[in-house]
Formats: sequence, structure tokens, C-alpha cells
Amino acid sequence: MDPGVVCFEHCGPKVFCISLPDYCPVCHIDLSLANFSLMPFRVPYPFIRASQYPCAVVIKPTVGDFLHDYYNSMDLHIGITTSTGIIVEFDKNGLRRHMNDEWNQCLLVDQASSPWREHWDNVLLQVCKQKCWLAKNYDEEKNNCYSFVLTFLHALNYGNLSVAASSKTAFCENFIVPRTTSAGKYISLYRKLKNGRFCVHRGGCK
Repeated sequence: MDPGVVCFEHCGPKVFCISLPDYCPVCHIDLSLANFSLMPFRVPYPFIRASQYPCAVVIKPTVGDFLHDYYNSMDLHIGITTSTGIIVEFDKNGLRRHMNDEWNQCLLVDQASSPWREHWDNVLLQVCKQKCWLAKNYDEEKNNCYSFVLTFLHALNYGNLSVAASSKTAFCENFIVPRTTSAGKYISLYRKLKNGRFCVHRGGCK
């Protein structure tokens, strides 16, 4: 799902594009003959496939995906992966466990180290047994996906992640906002490139 955004620098400003052009869009020299001050490289793709990250906390837009649909005002949905990459989430349908495509473009909030895997699964199993996660108990404001994840993290007692889980505001400020802010820069760049051939840093897009 990585669109493959490329960055290079030849004659001053950085140039971003989906595929390397034949000529520099700034000075118009043939790039096959050019000396690069910054060799072309692929801009790191910020999103992950949740099933490939065991014992992790992950987020995605409630509707659609990050690259094409997400804006800052939109709601985010949060979930957890088990030690085998199974996604566990809570929504209006109650608890769900799966490995489908819904989480193929999400952000990694944090991931536990390997020695924690057995404990992670055990705590998650105990939290999932609580009756408050039945579909009939779902409430968009008071008992939602964040409630489930924060309850699990608080019970897990995993360093700063669990400390922040004592407050949804603190958790969002410390773990969610930094991830979405960083990803937002990539999203903005990608959307500019969708509407043009290239983007020149500090010079706009064409």
C-alpha cells in the first residue's frame, strides 16, 4: 500500500515525486547526467499492517483510511494485537477478533517487547472476559474502543504507556497526537503529489 514517495535534491530545493522524472523540475537538466546533492531515496511510509506487529496498540480512522480519507477532525478507532497478530477491538458490535484487511493501513502507537508477550496475552484475555465489553454495553462517549484499550493498558502495567492510560486526555496527548501529527505530513505530501507531478520544497507543487 506504500505509494512510494521519492525525494531527491539536485540544484538546491528538495523535490518530492511518486516516480523519478527524466529532468529536474527546478533547473530542467537531464537527471541521468546529473550529480545529486541528495541521492534519490524513498520517503519512509508511516503506516503498518497491524497483523505484522504482535503485542501492539494500533489506530486507524473510524471510516476509510489515512491516505485518502482522514482529516484532523475525524474520529480514530483504536485496537490491540495479540502475540500472534490477531486484532482485538471493541465497537458497537462488541468485542471482535480477526485478521482482516481493515487494519492494513494503521499507525503503531506502541509495541511491547518480546519478554512481555505471555503476560500481554494473559492480561488481554482477562480484560476481554469482562461483561462491560458486550455489544449492548457499548456507548459512543462513555464505553468505547478507547475505554477498552485503556482498561487493558492500565491492567498491563507496562511503563509509561500504562501510566498515560489512566487518562484518555493524557494518553492522546502523549501517544496519539505525536503519531497523527507526524503521519499528517506524509498524508499532506501524498495528496499534493496525487494532484500534480512533483512537489518542490518551499516552492509549492506543480
